[in-house]
Amino acid sequence: MDAPAIPSPLNIVFFGTAPLAAVSLEALLKAPFAKVSAVVTQPDKPQGRDLKLAPSAVKVKALEAGLLVLQPIKARASDFVDRLRELAPDLVVVAAYGQILPQSILDVPRFGCLNVHASLLPRHRGAAPIQWAIAEGDPVTGVTIMKMDAGLDTGDMLTKVETPITPQDNGATLHDRLATLGADLLVQTIPGYVRGKILPQPQPATGATYARKVKKEDGFLDWRKPAIQLWNELRAFTPWPGAFTFEPSSKARLKIHSAEVAPTATGLPGQIVLDGGEFRVVCGKDSLRLLEVQREGGKRMTARDYLAGKRVQNGECFPLPS
Repeated sequence: MDAPAIPSPLNIVFFGTAPLAAVSLEALLKAPFAKVSAVVTQPDKPQGRDLKLAPSAVKVKALEAGLLVLQPIKARASDFVDRLRELAPDLVVVAAYGQILPQSILDVPRFGCLNVHASLLPRHRGAAPIQWAIAEGDPVTGVTIMKMDAGLDTGDMLTKVETPITPQDNGATLHDRLATLGADLLVQTIPGYVRGKILPQPQPATGATYARKVKKEDGFLDWRKPAIQLWNELRAFTPWPGAFTFEPSSKARLKIHSAEVAPTATGLPGQIVLDGGEFRVVCGKDSLRLLEVQREGGKRMTARDYLAGKRVQNGECFPLPS
């Protein structure tokens, strides 16, 4: 018996929330093989000082395109799964959605569920692969298109694309590059996958790591760590939560926008070394030369301009996380 014909265009339901996902949605909307019949995203969340409800980046893009938008509190809820079955998707595409999909959803589409994951699996499974790839000093990262199973980013892989992590990269620049690479790889992968020309391959049994969600306190620099590690964390946690410490006397938060690794300086971890206009901090190994900082309630400025205000003194120590 002949295999059933492949629908043209494919009826796709897209799950996504974050800005990275919005780039993949836009690519699907332009793809000739795809018809996006609905978009599923997280409920609107309070943002800003006034805590007004704001839509996700994916919802904004979907409404601009005139698409049906569904926002279940829990995707595993039976009434939502029933609604998805009514849409009868050929394929579900997921990118930075924010919930683990249950087997009841994975079983709905004829061709299963594909995920755009911003790492080279099995390394950095989880919620924040971009930030932790930089924070852990990885020289390279990328995107994996994966056929989802009920685990956390454990499904079989279809395609990958790599990109180097450069010294100039931070969480924002790498996010934007991976968003574009992932969207391009997605639309290149789907036609070959549904035709059976791209076959799912199990993830390697070794090398798996977990990239947990970034917390605000991750930005609090621990000067006991080597300077290179703190420099990686500074870049990884830009723009959020930002790398920061606290002034020794006033306890005001001091955000560090840019820095560089400098030679070892004598002193305790966290000790401030002011020498010839340089602003260095002793680390567990080597030191960190601060270049741009921002005091709580103030504006971003060079380290030299900050020192002119005499907010810190030579020999004082920044606090260490407990």
